[in-house]
Amino acid sequence: MTPYRATAPFDWAAILRLIRAEFAYMEARIDPPSSMQRLTEADIATKAESGEVWVIGSPPVACMFLTLQAESLYLGKLAVSASQRGKGLARALVGVAEARARALGLAAVELETRVELVENHAIFQAMGFQEINRTAHPGYVQPTSITFRKPV
Repeated sequence: MTPYRATAPFDWAAILRLIRAEFAYMEARIDPPSSMQRLTEADIATKAESGEVWVIGSPPVACMFLTLQAESLYLGKLAVSASQRGKGLARALVGVAEARARALGLAAVELETRVELVENHAIFQAMGFQEINRTAHPGYVQPTSITFRKPV
């Protein structure tokens, strides 16, 4: 399956359902709760206009959001349907993010994952990402998120 950019008009509800389904497992594990809880169809449509939303499949079985930063491309909301895992879809989307960063003249792709999600750390490290920072959400003293970066 080939990644493609989601543009209006699009079934934003299908992307929201995918993200909610695939992020649900972390809700009992992370503190504070995921921003996914506040995400709406309108937010996704806005993200597609102000940044980029990429999907695989119709209806989507994988997705990611890309946001331009000063020196890197931020990769957010990477989700792959449980039924499609192990097929290289996350790697394909990360490859798109790398290609987009290069095309935009950026030095790297960055992403964040929660401290508690150690399995995600291993997956991103296996794709060539390296930890560069730990941050705490407002109101928290201990780090709650880890920023990973991959030079392109």
